[in-house]
Amino acid sequence: MSLEQLRHLLAGALGAVSTAKAHGVEARKLLEDYRRVVTEVQAQAQPWLPRELDSAVEQIEANDARLAAVHGLITSYESRL
Repeated sequence: MSLEQLRHLLAGALGAVSTAKAHGVEARKLLEDYRRVVTEVQAQAQPWLPRELDSAVEQIEANDARLAAVHGLITSYESRL
């Protein structure tokens, strides 16, 4: 291999490295833009919750109170036996 061929191959390798570096810089910019957009959207987001969620939680709490009352009645009855 001649010195000129070696220089040509090295120039090609340097060009490929420069291209790869430019792609890396662009990819980083895109990722930073993505991070910014996602962060802004999450900061402004209003979570979607079904309307039925609140009533379901209330129903569970009401059932829990009823079960606690039934438990109290049963233990009271048992203690009298």
